[in-house]
Amino acid sequence: MEMYALCRRAAAEGAVLLKNDNACLPFARGTKLAVFGRAQTFYYKSGTGSGGMVHIDKEPCTIESLEQDPALQIDPILAAQYRDWVKRHPFNDGGGRWGGEPWFQEEMPLEEQTVRETAARNDAALVVLARTAGEDHDNADRPGSYRLTAEEERLLSLTTAQFDRVAVVLNVGNVIDTSFLERYPVSSLLYVWQGGMAGADALADLLTGRQVPCGKLTDTIAFRLEDHPAFADFGHKRKNRYREDIYVGYRYFETFQKDAVQFPFGFGLSYTSFEQHASISFREGLFTVSCTVTNVGDRLGKEVIQVYFQAPCGKLGTPSRQLVAFAKTKELAPNESQTLTMSFPLDAMASYDDDGGVTGHPSSYVLEEGSYEIYVGSDVRSASSVYTYTLDALRVVRTMQPILPPTDRFERTVAVEVDGERRTAKAAVPIPHVDMETRVAHKRPAPLEPTEDRGITLADVYRKAHTLDAFLAQFSDADLAALCCGEGMNSPKATPGTGGALGGQTASLASFGIPVCAVTDGPSGLRLDDGTKASSIPNGTLLACTWDTALVKEVYTHIGAELKAHAIDALLGPGINLHRHPLCGRNFEYFSEDPLLSGKIAVAVTKGVAAHGAYATIKHLCCNNQETARHRTEAIVSERALRELYLKPFEIAVKEGERVAVMTAYNPVNGFCSASNYDIIATVLRDEWGFDGLVMTDWWACCNLHRHARRSRTKLQAMIRAKGDVY
Repeated sequence: MEMYALCRRAAAEGAVLLKNDNACLPFARGTKLAVFGRAQTFYYKSGTGSGGMVHIDKEPCTIESLEQDPALQIDPILAAQYRDWVKRHPFNDGGGRWGGEPWFQEEMPLEEQTVRETAARNDAALVVLARTAGEDHDNADRPGSYRLTAEEERLLSLTTAQFDRVAVVLNVGNVIDTSFLERYPVSSLLYVWQGGMAGADALADLLTGRQVPCGKLTDTIAFRLEDHPAFADFGHKRKNRYREDIYVGYRYFETFQKDAVQFPFGFGLSYTSFEQHASISFREGLFTVSCTVTNVGDRLGKEVIQVYFQAPCGKLGTPSRQLVAFAKTKELAPNESQTLTMSFPLDAMASYDDDGGVTGHPSSYVLEEGSYEIYVGSDVRSASSVYTYTLDALRVVRTMQPILPPTDRFERTVAVEVDGERRTAKAAVPIPHVDMETRVAHKRPAPLEPTEDRGITLADVYRKAHTLDAFLAQFSDADLAALCCGEGMNSPKATPGTGGALGGQTASLASFGIPVCAVTDGPSGLRLDDGTKASSIPNGTLLACTWDTALVKEVYTHIGAELKAHAIDALLGPGINLHRHPLCGRNFEYFSEDPLLSGKIAVAVTKGVAAHGAYATIKHLCCNNQETARHRTEAIVSERALRELYLKPFEIAVKEGERVAVMTAYNPVNGFCSASNYDIIATVLRDEWGFDGLVMTDWWACCNLHRHARRSRTKLQAMIRAKGDVY
C-alpha cells in the first residue's frame, strides 16, 4: 500500500496542465460528469516492450476509478453505452506479437443526438484520449498515432458544441499533436502520460482537486510536427544525419523559431498561482541563485523554478537558452513562501569547439568573451534576466581527446548574430583525422601469463589475500570467453523470469567463487516473465515532468527493495536517450529533450536503486533516438552535439550517480557499432569520466572492428577491444 500511494502521488505530480480556461478544473464536488472516449474503459499504464512488461494484480481502468470517487457523479447511461460497445469491439492487442499492438484503439462513433441528450443531464464533459508506444516501432505522422483519428476529431467537435466545459485528458506515452486546440473550444487540457498501476486513481485525484497539478513539460510542443529541426532526417533506415546539431527542442525553437511553439519547454499550469523574486551572486567561479516563491492563490500547490543562461553567440554560435539548474518547492499553502537555492559553476556555460579550432582552441570546451545572461522563471519562455556576467577574454575550460569524426560530410545548423539577433545558418561539419588504430594500440593492457588453477577465489581477492591479476591468470580461454557473455532471457541460472544471467553462469566460473548476477528489464518496474507480480511505476516522461529528483529517488528506492526481494542485481534502466524527435517510439521511457534534466533524473534513479544494494543500468549509450531500423541505422553526428547533448546525460549519471552500470545501444555512431565503439566506451566513458563499472551490450547487438567492416553478432573481440564487459 505504501508503494501504491507513492506511485499515485508521483503520477499526479508528473501530470502537466496546459490549458484551464475559466477554472474548468478541478471539478467541484458533486459535479455531474459525462465521460467520453473509448479509452475510459482501460488505462495505458506504460508503453510496450521491455520498458513496460510488468505484471500487476489488477489493470487500472479510468472509468472505474472515476465511478468510485465520491466527489463525482459519473453519467451511468453514457458509461454503459461505452461498456456495451467495447464488448462488441474488444481491445486489440495485436495478437500478442512483440511490438504488434496498435498505438490506439478504435473509437466508438457518436451521434449528435446522443451528445445533446447527454449534455442536458450533465454539468461538464471529460474526453479521454489514449496512445501507447513501444520498443522497436516508432510513432507515425498519421491518424491513430501522432495525430487524432477522424472519430476522435468528431468526438471533440460534438462535445465542444454541446458542453460549455470540456476537459481533455491525454493518457499517452509522449507528446502527440495538440493542434486540435486551434479548432475546438476545449476548456482544459491535461497530459497524464502513463502513470503505472496507480495512474487512473491519480487522474481522479487531479480532476477533483485532491492533487493540484505541478508537472512541467520536459519537451517543447510545436504547432506543426514539420517544424521540429530533425523532421527531415528522422526515421531514415540507413543513415540518420543530425543536421540540427546542438539545436534540439527548445534550443532550436527559442533561438530561431519562437512563433512555432504552442507550449514552451518547462511550461505547466496549476490550480493556484505563484510569485517569485530571484537574486544571484557569483563567488570563486560559482553562481548561487536564491529564489523566493510565494503561493498567491487560494489552493495548495508546488512550483518549479528553472534557471537558464544565454552565452555569447561568438564564433561557435550558441542557443538563446540552455537549462543550467532547477529546483521544486514543497507544497505551499496560500500566502506561504519558500526560498530555493541553486548553484552552478561558471564552467557549466562552456561550449565545445570541434570546428577545427575556430576559437583557436580545437577539441576544447571554451567560454568565449562577452556577456552571459542568466534567466530565472517557471518555464523557458517566461524566465527573465536577473544577472549579467561579462568575460573580458576567452577562457579555455578543458581540452579533450578528439573523438568519432563523422563518416559523411554534411551541413549542420549554426547560429550567427545579425543586428543583435541569432539567426540560423548552415556550415559544414568538420571531419578531422583521428588515428583510432594507433590510439587503440597504445591503450592495450599488458597480457597476463596464464597459470594453473591455484585455488584462488573471488573472495580471496575481496579479502586482499591475492591480487585480481593472480585470480584472472587461472582462467582458461573458455573461462574468459564465458565471462564476457551473458545468458539470455529467462536463464534458469538466475531469478526466474528475469532478462539474463551474468558472471558465474558456467560450472568452471562458479568454482572460482563468481556468483551469477541476475538482471531484469525496467525501467517502469520489474519485468518477471514467469508471471510474478511487481510494482508498475509511472513512465519516464511522467517522472521527469515532476522535476522532483527527491520524489523520483523515493520511487526507485522502493524498486530497489523489490530487486533485493527477488534476488535481482541490476535493473535494466533508466533509459536516458534524448527526445530528439516527438515520434521516437521509446520517448515514453526516456525523460526529456534536455540533457541536464535527463541526467539529474537519472542520478535520482541510480541513487534510489542503490539504496538496497542493486544497480541501475543507464541506457542506451548513445544516440538511440529512433526505433525504426534501430539495429542498423547509423547516427551521423558532430562531436560537439555528442559532447554537449547526447553524451551529457550519461556523463552526469556516471559522475554523480551511485552503483551505475551502462548498456550500449544497437545503432552505429559515426561508423562504429555502439557495442564496440572504442571512442565512446574506452576514450570517453572509461578514460575521461573514470568509469570502472559494468558495460553490457543490448541483447543480440552487432559489433565491428573497423568502420567499413561487416557488422557481426559473433565477433566479440571488437566489444572487448572497446573495453566493454559483457555481450
